[in-house]
Amino acid sequence: MAAMTHRFEVGSAPCHRGFSLIELMVVLVILGLLTGLVGPRLFGRVDSSKIKAAETQVKMLKSALQTYRLDVGQYPSTAQGLGALMNPPPEIADYWDGPYLEDELPLDPWRTAYVYQFPAENLQGFALYSLGADSLSGGEGINADVGYLPEQ
Repeated sequence: MAAMTHRFEVGSAPCHRGFSLIELMVVLVILGLLTGLVGPRLFGRVDSSKIKAAETQVKMLKSALQTYRLDVGQYPSTAQGLGALMNPPPEIADYWDGPYLEDELPLDPWRTAYVYQFPAENLQGFALYSLGADSLSGGEGINADVGYLPEQ
């Protein structure tokens, strides 16, 4: 049997193998195509999730308003607004047992204050809604008002 010998040269540089420019370009083109196809679908879901978040926040605020009404005997006036859920109006401080929200009064998902009116002509007796993405009354789709609207 012949003995196997390996020759190692001292001081020789190790061989590094990397990606060629063409391989990198192919990967970038594929990533660009995937982003172009999948991206718009994901951004469409962002809009619908903001509408669902606004609906959820309106329901949470409605619950806080109902608890306020049980303690005080009526909903806050339009002038007192939703701030009455966090700080007692002076005229009802003896009955107020809040704050009625765990955190600060939320803005809608489009960073606009919720619209509150009492009294209002609807089933709830108050109006509480978000103006939607365009911050204007009315609209359709993502720009539609979300919540308990006054009857027109």
